[in-house]
Amino acid sequence: MPKPLHSFTTVTQPILRSIQAPQKHWQAFLMAVGVAITLGGTSYASPVSAEPPETAPAALKETLTAIDKAASSHNIQSVLAFYGPTFTHSDGLTRQTLEQALTQLWKRYPNLTYRTELKSWKSQGKGITAETVTYVTGAQKVGERELKIDSTLQAQQQFENQKIVRQDVLAERSQITSGTNPPTVKLNLPAQVNAGQQFSFDAVVQEPLGNDLLLGTALEEPVKADGLINPTPADLELLSAGGIFKVGRAPLTANSHWISAVLVRQNGMTMVTQRLRIVNRAKKPTS
Repeated sequence: MPKPLHSFTTVTQPILRSIQAPQKHWQAFLMAVGVAITLGGTSYASPVSAEPPETAPAALKETLTAIDKAASSHNIQSVLAFYGPTFTHSDGLTRQTLEQALTQLWKRYPNLTYRTELKSWKSQGKGITAETVTYVTGAQKVGERELKIDSTLQAQQQFENQKIVRQDVLAERSQITSGTNPPTVKLNLPAQVNAGQQFSFDAVVQEPLGNDLLLGTALEEPVKADGLINPTPADLELLSAGGIFKVGRAPLTANSHWISAVLVRQNGMTMVTQRLRIVNRAKKPTS
């Protein structure tokens, strides 16, 4: 039987090893420099009057390219120049916490590169609402070990005078691998569930393990601005099957959670993180 989600950090075998998992939030740090597309199947629909990317104003395209360039060069002041003084964020970030998070992220990962694709846009109010998908790749050296990073960020941003005044993260997913043979992991997790709804979370290793032992754990934490900076330890346990299989129930209030799976074999490690959105159940219209 799958374990309840609330027992994510409960170890059923003696703890064999502990690792620090600051990477669990790294993709959330990146949300500050991405504007993203809407996930199909979520409650977020593309704007009714959304226009295709090829018709976007040149100023918008140039701004997105400039943001990628500033982020890829890790120039924090150049990045902040694209954010309005009253910038607001769906996760509670401000310009100040954004600066702190990005500074720490780029210190930890000194060669991250950013590439943004515009998916749609529309004129709205005094500015433009844009939807794009941002891809982030890079690596980090930890002693003799190299961590490889691959992330996709989806969100929606509102621009006024070529500055971002509002951002809403719609989805995010990242993978960090290390070693000569990291496990290939298939993550099964819905992008969105209703408040109080039961759901399954599976992280399955795709290749045969042979005689290898498999260690792993799952992590769950609400998305909060103050959770972007402080790492959380991850206690690994010996797994009796080729993956992690759990059942959870969403909280009763709307929120977003980071849910991660860490899987370690003899010569490699894979960590996959995905954002789970918890939304209020739509009320049925009264007759």
